[in-house]
Amino acid sequence: MYIPKNMEMTEAEAISKFISDYGFGVLVSPDLSGTHLPLIFEPEEGELGCLYGHFGRSNPHWETLENQRVMVIFNGPHSYVSPSWYKSKPAVPTWNYVAVHCYGIVTLLDDEENERAMSQLVAKYEPELLDDQELMPPDYQARLRKGVVGFKILVDDIHAKEKLGQHRKTDDQEGVFSALRESTHPDAAALSSYMKRRKLGVGS
Repeated sequence: MYIPKNMEMTEAEAISKFISDYGFGVLVSPDLSGTHLPLIFEPEEGELGCLYGHFGRSNPHWETLENQRVMVIFNGPHSYVSPSWYKSKPAVPTWNYVAVHCYGIVTLLDDEENERAMSQLVAKYEPELLDDQELMPPDYQARLRKGVVGFKILVDDIHAKEKLGQHRKTDDQEGVFSALRESTHPDAAALSSYMKRRKLGVGS
């Protein structure tokens, strides 16, 4: 991923939060096969962190991944940007976005490791389910786990980009931020909220 220096996200804490917030990634293997799946990021594990997830056993993608180096793409908020939002002229349309690419080696998990990883995934999105013996009894979970293959990716490189108009003049940044904030499109609203939280591309 091409990343100009002024658009590079380098803070480990910001990257970790981004992956946690936008954890539904695309795992791409060397043969260019891709699988969309939810992932858990453990930032303290290894030098750059570790990703945990699982495939459906019927998905043949997992069968050739052991010890393979893969890329995982995490897409954040993004939106069309109209040239009419800039004060500076001339101008052209563009697309602003945030994305993180993680690279690392795949290791398949045993059942105990996979159970722990899947519990962490449930705990992230709906922790009360872990105590719901009626809806998710342990024996039922154990049977279903036979239908999945857990894995981890020890991350060895991260490319993180925030293309939010940082290269534009302050007036142009303010015009884009205002238009995104006032838009009724959910993608635009999500991007403006991200920009405000990160204090990037908001005329500051």
